[in-house]
Amino acid sequence: MNRPYFKVVVTDSRSPRDGKFIEIVGTYDPKKAGQNSTLKLDRIEHWISKGAQPSDTVRSLIKKTKNPEAAAKKAAAKAAKKPAPAPKAEAAPAPAETVPAAAPAETTPPPPAETPAPPAEAK
Repeated sequence: MNRPYFKVVVTDSRSPRDGKFIEIVGTYDPKKAGQNSTLKLDRIEHWISKGAQPSDTVRSLIKKTKNPEAAAKKAAAKAAKKPAPAPKAEAAPAPAETVPAAAPAETTPPPPAETPAPPAEAK
């Protein structure tokens, strides 16, 4: 119901984050598998040539859009790196310790340290 979905926009740096923008140059759906963004690369390159600075996320989206094969390879490598969950086998019981426990030493507690009484205040 409330899925994240973002518009990629060109905005003035002086505008608030959710404020006025100049142009919508794409969209991004992070929950969608595969190609999850649509970008107008010609308009993005135009604005970058005018001095616009893409955020880190938008910069990575541009790279993925320009070279989808490399992005697919990276995603496949990441998926292959993740270990497949192995079926749980019954764990062997842990070996019991064979070292006998040491008998507690018989010690007497040290005598309480004597503390000097605070001097009495004169009234």
